[in-house]
Amino acid sequence: MRETKESLSIPETGFLRQPQVLKFVPFSATTLWRRCKAGAFPQPVKLSAGISAWRAEEVRAWIAQQGTA
Repeated sequence: MRETKESLSIPETGFLRQPQVLKFVPFSATTLWRRCKAGAFPQPVKLSAGISAWRAEEVRAWIAQQGTA
């Protein structure tokens, strides 16, 4: 099943890989990593040697904060 704009939502818990995160933020992959390095976006968690992911709760909280800044 393909995701549509209407069905797009961040899960309550769990991990999001980079392509999933990029669906919810208004910037590119390069900017995502730049913001992580600068501390302006939640840090990813290393799940294995080649796999990083973000905690859904932290991405959700970051998005919610953007409206109050």
